[in-house]
Amino acid sequence: MRHFTKLAAAAVLGATLGTAAVAQELYAPNLAYRTGPFAATGIPLMNGQADYFAMLNARDGGVGGIMVNAEECETGYSTEKGVECYEKTKGRAIVTQPWSTGITLQVLPKTNVDEIPILAPGYGFSPMADGKVFQWAFNTPSGYWDAASMILQYLHDENGSLDGKKIAFLHLDHPYGKEPLPLLEKKAGELNFELLPIPVGLKEMQNQSAQWLQIRRERPDYVVMWGWGAMNAGAITEAVKTKFPMENFIGVWWAGHDADLKIVGADGAGYKSISWSFPNAEAPVMADIQKHVVDAGLSQSNPEEMSGVFYGRGIVISAILAEGITAAQQEFGTAEIDASQLRWGLENINMTEERIDELGLTGMVPPFSTSCANHTGHSGGWMLEWDGEQFVKVSDHMLPDTSDYQQLIADKAGEYAEANAPWPTNEECNAEG
Repeated sequence: MRHFTKLAAAAVLGATLGTAAVAQELYAPNLAYRTGPFAATGIPLMNGQADYFAMLNARDGGVGGIMVNAEECETGYSTEKGVECYEKTKGRAIVTQPWSTGITLQVLPKTNVDEIPILAPGYGFSPMADGKVFQWAFNTPSGYWDAASMILQYLHDENGSLDGKKIAFLHLDHPYGKEPLPLLEKKAGELNFELLPIPVGLKEMQNQSAQWLQIRRERPDYVVMWGWGAMNAGAITEAVKTKFPMENFIGVWWAGHDADLKIVGADGAGYKSISWSFPNAEAPVMADIQKHVVDAGLSQSNPEEMSGVFYGRGIVISAILAEGITAAQQEFGTAEIDASQLRWGLENINMTEERIDELGLTGMVPPFSTSCANHTGHSGGWMLEWDGEQFVKVSDHMLPDTSDYQQLIADKAGEYAEANAPWPTNEECNAEG
């Protein structure tokens, strides 16, 4: 810490508790999508996020003695509405949470001017990992290229080699769905596998007969899916219908939603999803949420949803934001941090195993840390598999091979900055952070 020891910072924060009642709040708006074609995934995520902050507000009086207002602005996953929500909330916000790669790309240049950090956990523009170029953007704890790296590692380990294999890339025809293509194309050349991109339009999400006819015709060894919302259920249903071997079907973390697999039940057994979060009903945080939020009638969730991957991920996302807030409060000696101070906090998260346990999140998120130069953290994750009833871990903690695409991150970040010149960079950042 630059100015305060932990003990001194705690004393300063303790002294601010008496003035916390005068302070309005920390305004951390969430650009939610509880409606629209992606609502099935949005609802449990938003519920998990909201319940975690409701728990902190009820149990601890917020974060550092100041309440957190995690107000939602509904976008329906529409980029246009997302930008409207950003403009509407930016005046008081210490952070913006776009919840869509499309929205993220639209507000990315604006945050440089408005000086508001973007928190996009596990989504957004992969080169945002480069904190020198993207000073205000954070895609902690893992990015899409991390996901692609781990999926390819898993398949490579399963086969001993990917030489001569054919991998279909079933993806939403949207900026989100196209995110991993630069790395997948690079690795296809290096590992000598055939990459077969198969886009799914927004209007085709629930009827993918054409895409799965192509998959039947091409007979790929594996299908890797970058799906979201209704696309996931549509793809999983078609895979079962066409008798595609589910053990050869792997999705990114947004394609690992319990509700989508429950539609097919035991027929979906073997389907996998890489994930940087995992639900743990026995984690202490779940008991605290039950006591302070659910039993108090403050939650919109239900027991079935609360046991799922996406609700647990929502909790982890809010915990990451709360850790950024805490780091900033301790560094600057005030509970009432501003957006610029939160940026520092998000650059100095250190989620060790010990800290994860202290937060009551045992087993729910891998350890990671961020820095000035590293805005992702590259936590890695676990391969999850649907056993017919629920997702279970079928791997140890996996880590992406970031050395494989560190140059790609730098190149793409540089291209973005050049295309959007003049683009301010943080020259104080070095390679180590």
